[in-house]
Amino acid sequence: MPNRLAHETSPYLLQHADNPVDWWPWSPEAFAEARERGVPVLLSVGYSSCHWCHVMAHESFEDETTAAYLNEHFVNVKVDREERPDVDAVYMEAVQAATGQGGWPMTVFLTPDAEPFYFGTYFPPEPRHGMPSFPQVLEGVKAAWTGRREEVGEVAAKVVRDLNERELVYGGGAGVPGEEELAGALLGLTRDYDERNGGFGGAPKFPPSMTLEFLLRHHARTGAEGALQMAADTCEKMARGGIYDQLGGGFARYSVDREWVVPHFEKMLYDNALLCRVYAHLWRATGSELARRVALETADFMVRELRTNEGGYASALDADSDDGSGRHVEGAFYVWAPAQLAEVLGEKDGEAAARHYGVTEEGTFEEGASVLRLPSDGGPVAADVRDRLFAARERRPRPGRDDKVVAAWNGLAIAALAETGAYFDRPDLVERATEAADLLVRVHMDTGARLSRTSKDGQAGANDGVLEDYADVAEGFLALAGVTGEGAWLEFAGFLLDIVLDQFTAEGGVLYDTAHDAERLIRRPQDPTDSATPSGWTAAAGALLSYAAHTGSSAHRAAAEGALGVVKALGPRAPRFIGWGLAAAEALLDGPREVAVVGPPGGELHRAALLGRAPGAVVAVGDPGGAEFPLLADRPLVDGAPAAYVCRHFTCEAPVTNAEALAQALS
Repeated sequence: MPNRLAHETSPYLLQHADNPVDWWPWSPEAFAEARERGVPVLLSVGYSSCHWCHVMAHESFEDETTAAYLNEHFVNVKVDREERPDVDAVYMEAVQAATGQGGWPMTVFLTPDAEPFYFGTYFPPEPRHGMPSFPQVLEGVKAAWTGRREEVGEVAAKVVRDLNERELVYGGGAGVPGEEELAGALLGLTRDYDERNGGFGGAPKFPPSMTLEFLLRHHARTGAEGALQMAADTCEKMARGGIYDQLGGGFARYSVDREWVVPHFEKMLYDNALLCRVYAHLWRATGSELARRVALETADFMVRELRTNEGGYASALDADSDDGSGRHVEGAFYVWAPAQLAEVLGEKDGEAAARHYGVTEEGTFEEGASVLRLPSDGGPVAADVRDRLFAARERRPRPGRDDKVVAAWNGLAIAALAETGAYFDRPDLVERATEAADLLVRVHMDTGARLSRTSKDGQAGANDGVLEDYADVAEGFLALAGVTGEGAWLEFAGFLLDIVLDQFTAEGGVLYDTAHDAERLIRRPQDPTDSATPSGWTAAAGALLSYAAHTGSSAHRAAAEGALGVVKALGPRAPRFIGWGLAAAEALLDGPREVAVVGPPGGELHRAALLGRAPGAVVAVGDPGGAEFPLLADRPLVDGAPAAYVCRHFTCEAPVTNAEALAQALS
């Protein structure tokens, strides 16, 4: 019989609905059950495209003997970290503090009061590589709970006390970052830069999306060629590597090596949204044909493979799929052997394709298979080879898709699709961005503009939005307003950012990841550092700043400046972990510039405004005195012709009437 997860909407939770484990979703009722039975809680946190989550599920949670032991001695709670990032963040902080590392699946044992006392991630079904088996862990926890309950309680209370006494890296009031902090951040990135392979640090290597955005903005503001070179070289290395899907477009989660050859094959919406925007901005800065191609291919990938029937964007594609023989194997959908190329293309074209894509007899992955790359010395290939290989790959069993729509990540996708569509004359992409924005308003936003974190099949989920949802959706709406000239999106962004001020902000510019009226956990989550996505904190700073530039709101400007104090504190010391904050700080130092285009959306001046490289510039376009955009107030045509006004803090230079002059004003 299905367990309680059968009533959930999360694809990850539904994957466990037929486990013999008697799972509960995160709920007060689960902890009440643990108190009534006098047993501890097993908290298992993961997400649908997590490879090792699938492994542990197959090895342990589908095993009848293990499940029977879990059901007898524990109340078992399963959480989708993408639905409840607050729960994930709080207990991951405890895991990392206790063990020095973290990851998913996250396995934590709690008291019935939700206080953690034993921590881990993946546990194998038998002892392996110095790790205890999962049954051994369960037996040990049960023995401690029944034989040393008072000691367990003391440990749990100490963990919670230590978590709540930990000081935030930034306590507010540091002031805004300036030239010194941003120059120090650039110096720190230069020290960590991998000159041979691009990117920062060693293996595993993640695409540094937010850091790349900072580097592009820093170059645009200062002319620092080193910043542009690091960004351009990293983007080229990634685009030529196995982390980029050479047939279908789009990026995998990370590379297991420092050369970008072998990826971890899951594809996440947030990575692709962020990288699509970065490559579009790189093209804007350099005119690079490679950047143009990758931006468009990544946008097309998102629309083709992640767009839902309701017009939103699904969270992820799995790393694993059927290899054609019934085995569920990581990367099976994406990798090739020389014989497979020859089978599809014929011997001659197959050999050329192997050279072109770096496919070898030995293989670059597993079992003689290779991940397709574009080595610079790969040689030419017939024009239709890519299309033929793509068509053949489409006949393979596809990876699973996590169909839930996450508000924050859809906000990032809206910004990317809107800008990419505008830059490259692809109105279909702008339309896809608008449809996703409509879905967020229609399904995720209630009458008070409070957001639901997720939806599925057009139905809002039960979990409240967190700070990153409000900030990233506002970011997407602001980008869409600039591209379409529809002021309603500016208004919706304002509703969301007012809630940021009211529900997520504390004194001194400090922000919390959950609202003041959110469910109380053992610690209120709060993290200003970027990870796979911009932190809610830095994303809010950027969106607040853009909204203030559009409207002249001193409250939103002050909140943005207060939030950016963390960049002053962290930028020179840890620039790789606060890239989005550094990018927002570049906009702050530049103004940001406000561009009022009095004329038709899509016209020559509007396009020149959107292509301007001034960091974080905002664009309003429409008729003279357009009420939807405060920037258009009292901005007349010039001799009856369209005109553009470039302003800072609502103080404007003389209007210009041709695109070349506007481009110069925004240089």
